[in-house]
Amino acid sequence: MKLLNARQIHDWDAFTIASEPVASIDLMERAARKCAEFITDNYADACIKIFCAKGNNGGDGLAIARQLIEQGINPVIFILELGAMGTPDFQANLHRLHQLTTDIHFIQANSFFPEINKEDIVIDALYGSGLNRPLQQLSEALVHHINDAKVTVVAIDVPSGMFIDKSSKGNAVIRATHTLTFQTLKLCLLAAENEGLFGTVTILDIGLDPKFSSTVEAKFTIAVHADIAGTYKPRKAFAHKGSFGHSLLIAGNPGKMGAALLAAKACACTGTGLLTLSLPENSMAVLHSYLPEAMTVPRHEKTDYQKYTAVGIGPGLGTNDDGKMLLQLLLHHYNRPVVFDADALNIMALEPGMLQKIPAGSILTPHPKEFDRLAGEPADEFERIDRALAMSQQFNCIVVLKGHHTLIAHNGRGWFNITGNAGLAKGGSGDVLTGMITALLAQGYNSFDAALLGVYLHGLAADIASKSIAMEAMLAGDVIGHISDAFFSIQV
Repeated sequence: MKLLNARQIHDWDAFTIASEPVASIDLMERAARKCAEFITDNYADACIKIFCAKGNNGGDGLAIARQLIEQGINPVIFILELGAMGTPDFQANLHRLHQLTTDIHFIQANSFFPEINKEDIVIDALYGSGLNRPLQQLSEALVHHINDAKVTVVAIDVPSGMFIDKSSKGNAVIRATHTLTFQTLKLCLLAAENEGLFGTVTILDIGLDPKFSSTVEAKFTIAVHADIAGTYKPRKAFAHKGSFGHSLLIAGNPGKMGAALLAAKACACTGTGLLTLSLPENSMAVLHSYLPEAMTVPRHEKTDYQKYTAVGIGPGLGTNDDGKMLLQLLLHHYNRPVVFDADALNIMALEPGMLQKIPAGSILTPHPKEFDRLAGEPADEFERIDRALAMSQQFNCIVVLKGHHTLIAHNGRGWFNITGNAGLAKGGSGDVLTGMITALLAQGYNSFDAALLGVYLHGLAADIASKSIAMEAMLAGDVIGHISDAFFSIQV
């Protein structure tokens, strides 16, 4: 599923209007019908107050009002009066609405703001995807007035005041309980900095022509189940352990062996044929008792890195001199893609020259703070995302920027993952992901597919776990325990 910017969404409407053909006001009618169905299904008995500006988002609001009236629901309509006549479709819907009701009020100054009671349902149809500047004066004041009421708000398309593909930090933005967005998700509805503003999101199919998608290049894509299932490689019946690669994990340190153990078990459970861990010598017994399937190599011994199909480094490694030495040795002796995580990334942040030496196709898996240490502190989340895309191009690598909707950046483009839940917000979850991606890389998946599939399966395992384990109680080990179920779910 492609994520389109504001210009492309406008063009999609125009493409549909031309190709069906359909009048723009009739396309608006489709959108309004879907919104009205949601409102009647959830709030038929409530006092509904609809707030509209004079653009096409306001036209949606007027069409929703009319359709509610036709179903026996009588909303109160408020129109923000800023002096303009409004778009043609807004005017047409206003004329239609006047045939059914006179309960239409124009807001011309702060003193005319209507009272909003705690039991009211507010429909926010002020501004939509086309907004390109912060709200000011009367518009801004009205948004604050609605927010101060602390009532249930249903936003049409996006919450008013929110930009769809750049940061809205510092802007007046409606705090919605529900957002009814049209046809596809928007980038702003995936951004953590907007959490608390859009509430639950429902995508409404309003019949935009699907052929448009093939005509545009999108900067961002949402990885859906069908895409992931298409990357999965079933095992052949006559395969053997050598068919699925040999993974090396350089992880663990006194006091941080848990990270190494979690990464190791996740790697084994994701299908690597062979698994070796580079560990402090005094920690080897712990691994053998926890995961007898794994082999070990003492860190003080010379390592033949080229015998390994894939290498992951970082979980629990530490950033001391020993950690730096291990990372330097790997970068000097190994020229295949490497999975860099945790302390390996922290060492790179301390030694910037190391980032220049990573093998082509390597996979970096930072959480936001780790990424910021590498790339610098961004002004906002959208700048961080753009920096991740730029880094993927500059260093010919994959950047897995972890979060609620993890971003996989590759060759200047981004793919968002939509599996996973807040149960993953615990120590050890990232170590599990490192092990999983390393295992997929060892099995012959290319770097991008290994990252995309690994992130998806990791989140999916957590989603499956959450059906029987409360997110508060979920541990990284529980995610490992459901990797098998995640694989079953993508097998066709």
